[in-house]
Amino acid sequence: MTANEAIEYIHSNFWQGSIPGLGRTQALLKKMGNPEKKLKYVHIAGTNGKGSTAAMTASILRKAGYRTGLYTSPYIYRFHERMQVDGEEISDEDLVAVTEYVKPLASTMEEPPTEFELVCCIAFEYFVRKNCDIVVLEVGMGGEFDATNVIECPEVAVITNIGLDHTEVLGNTVEAIAETKAGIFKKNGQAVIYRGTPSVEAVFERICAERNVKLRKADFAGVNNKSCDLFGQVFDCGDWKDIELPLLGEHQMFNASVVLSITEALKERGWNITEEHIREGLRTVTWPGRFDVVSRDPLFIIDGGHNPQCIQALVKNIRDYLADRRVIALVGVLADKDYAEMFRPVMELVEQFVCITPNSPRKLEADDLAKYLRGVGAKAEGCGEMEKGIRRCLQLAGSDGVVLCFGSLYSIGAVKDTLEAVLKDN
Repeated sequence: MTANEAIEYIHSNFWQGSIPGLGRTQALLKKMGNPEKKLKYVHIAGTNGKGSTAAMTASILRKAGYRTGLYTSPYIYRFHERMQVDGEEISDEDLVAVTEYVKPLASTMEEPPTEFELVCCIAFEYFVRKNCDIVVLEVGMGGEFDATNVIECPEVAVITNIGLDHTEVLGNTVEAIAETKAGIFKKNGQAVIYRGTPSVEAVFERICAERNVKLRKADFAGVNNKSCDLFGQVFDCGDWKDIELPLLGEHQMFNASVVLSITEALKERGWNITEEHIREGLRTVTWPGRFDVVSRDPLFIIDGGHNPQCIQALVKNIRDYLADRRVIALVGVLADKDYAEMFRPVMELVEQFVCITPNSPRKLEADDLAKYLRGVGAKAEGCGEMEKGIRRCLQLAGSDGVVLCFGSLYSIGAVKDTLEAVLKDN
């Protein structure tokens, strides 16, 4: 088996889509000797900010000298990103070795696992083989019935910002979604939450009381931005002064506040994390695809935001960082997304939209998106092919504009690769 064959197997048609329930994952892990029980975790759920929070937490733990696993989804540029140890993606050799180990075990199951469940099982085995001291484990969707929730009580369970997403599975109110996500809170554990509405916090408080979970709420009252530009930002957070963070956007300061609460919970559990580890971990963290400056000349920014809360953050970032620039938007969306809600908030901030067709069975054709945008008063054109769209954006932006690509995480890797090829060709 090659690495490509391993990935093809994982993506194969044998596996169904998202099917709630832990039984399949538990059954496969039992056949594997329950590797998930040999690890310690920071378990992170939420609607937005899970990945950024996980990346910051893992960066701090690495600086503290711990062998740190990081499990995230979806990937941005390539599948291997989903499993990292000490900042290094899983190698082709390790991916093949673990997949070859898991494949025959999965083939004996009466009810086969879903793709996500299979990837989770591969990840648990990989982290055990790499002797990880701790794994920062990002939930795929929801919490209670997500495949990652097969783990026993983590060192700390975390819930980031909550909004309305995947409502057909998780519920159509933020309170119902909070209830599902709080399924990661285990009896006698520790929890950290991103501050929310009183009704959402009341859900977490009730569940923590029922399960004897110590609850920490991130301190947003003391968050104060000192400076920000396209290279990063400096901010205060309560007693913490002049924290340096390369991740852009006001929301990342609040995510960092959550991370500071996570480190307090970990220290209470006996983990040796100093102020220097925290500052250096935050200062050096990387997390691609979130208002990510991938080229400075020409200025080209990629943002994977695709739900209403992400778009609100994007609008604020445009106002904060690009107020003096003409914005040309490179956009492509999936047909099943609420693209009307996605584009309405940014209309007045974008000079022109250039539409491309995502490489997905769920794609919305570029010309159809452009027609929709023109119908609601925007200036838009369809380009179809990605290279053609990027070249057109660069032409429209000129020397004083910026190209902002947003709409879907699933196009980001191809956009960055194509941009690099275009710039090299010019």
